[in-house]
Amino acid sequence: MSLRINDIAPDFTAETTQGEIKFHDWIGNGWAVLFSHPKNFTPVCTTELGAMAGLEGEFRKRGVKIIGISVDPVESHGRWKNDIKTATGFDVDYPLIGDKDLKVAKLYDMLPAGAGESSEGRTPADNATVRSVFVIGPDKKIKLILTYPMTTGRNFGEILRAIDSIQLTSKHQVATPANWQQGEDVIITAAVSNEDAITRFGSFDTVLPYLRKTRQPSA
Repeated sequence: MSLRINDIAPDFTAETTQGEIKFHDWIGNGWAVLFSHPKNFTPVCTTELGAMAGLEGEFRKRGVKIIGISVDPVESHGRWKNDIKTATGFDVDYPLIGDKDLKVAKLYDMLPAGAGESSEGRTPADNATVRSVFVIGPDKKIKLILTYPMTTGRNFGEILRAIDSIQLTSKHQVATPANWQQGEDVIITAAVSNEDAITRFGSFDTVLPYLRKTRQPSA
């Protein structure tokens, strides 16, 4: 099935480096980031897992759990974690899902149904589309999907920036403009009248009839 923003993130049960989880139960009442990898011991993914480990505290401050998945058995994840530590200096303390039967990759539409039922014998190129990031909200709905090519390392600072925007705009009737950063002005949505905007935000600037900017509301 094809997944889109606002779809319910498919639930699943899987083995991880921290034991078996049921995904929705593991998320609980908070936010989650699921990010996927085509195979263990691949160079770009090694740097990404370490980068994510280095930012785990930033995600935690936002109430976001992180979990990785690789199209390989859990048993090999432990050995890979040692390489990640060597390459990046960071310990991977968040769970890594083993997807040796390709079930989660297929469930999340990262591999076609006809991809087979085992990671055995598959190369990173065979799994090249297992390079997606899913941001999932407390309502278990998908809020963001990003998919990168194997040769381009992911920008996890951008994922944090997007989460800041998603969390802010879920609380207030605002949107964030291009290249927005935490603390910068935001856009008032069309659902808010000028009169209501004054009540809600105190003041605003009309750039165009359909583009009104105001200070970022407090959390």
